[in-house]
Amino acid sequence: MSDRLAVLLQHLLPKQALTTLAGRFASTEAGALTTAAIRWFARRYGVDLAEAAEPDPAAYRTFNAFFTRALRAGARPLADAAWVCPVDGAISQFGALDGDRLLQAKGSTYRAVELLGGDTALARRFDGGHFATLYLSPKDYHRIHMPAAGRLASMVHVPGALYSVNPATARALPGLFARNERVVCLFDGERGPFAMVLVGATIVGSMATAWHGVVNPPRPGRVRSWRYDGADAPVLRQGDEMGRFLLGSTVVLLWPAVPLRFNPQWAPGRAVRFGEAMADDA
Repeated sequence: MSDRLAVLLQHLLPKQALTTLAGRFASTEAGALTTAAIRWFARRYGVDLAEAAEPDPAAYRTFNAFFTRALRAGARPLADAAWVCPVDGAISQFGALDGDRLLQAKGSTYRAVELLGGDTALARRFDGGHFATLYLSPKDYHRIHMPAAGRLASMVHVPGALYSVNPATARALPGLFARNERVVCLFDGERGPFAMVLVGATIVGSMATAWHGVVNPPRPGRVRSWRYDGADAPVLRQGDEMGRFLLGSTVVLLWPAVPLRFNPQWAPGRAVRFGEAMADDA
């Protein structure tokens, strides 16, 4: 199937209804049916349960519990790097912003201000900076971790569509990551500000953060924002869990125009794992 045809079919699908239905199933305790679904999913997508803190599919009371499973201790040691990869997944794109534009796929860009929910002042902080877009497939570990230590400054839930974020859709649908529902988290770190944008997708029933819990649902259809000031602002260490997805999705990281050198082994399409070196000071 061509990329464009795949996107056309998505235009026709009732994406919100499918996502709501999937969310209800994933949170239901269905006993043997839940276990059978987990076993099928693990076989179908090649999930390595040996890495999980709980490797027995029957131990998970819901599909959500399985999908957001923890890793066993020591499964992802942190590299000695200024910035470590925050997820298991694959590299979509990464590099320098062209002014305020991020590369989505070959020949296709979109603006940081669109990704950040229309916040012009925030987007200007990342002009000429750096970005990395990381795709999590259904088989991947779906908790998201801190690439470096940081103090949370703000969180914004931006309503949007729920297109798939797989590579075919990224190639064919302009501005995909700025169209979909997303949660924008801004941190202040030792080297300055950085943003982590959690992008929703079809069947992604919820996104949650470590400090807030489930952000969506609800989906009120308007931008919601939270500011974290003073001594009560959450502070997370490098490697701490900061959020999680239900099913596959994407994380976009943004840095301002500071000296940054990405891991020389990185390339679009390459598989990555949480904890490996992502970038260092240039």
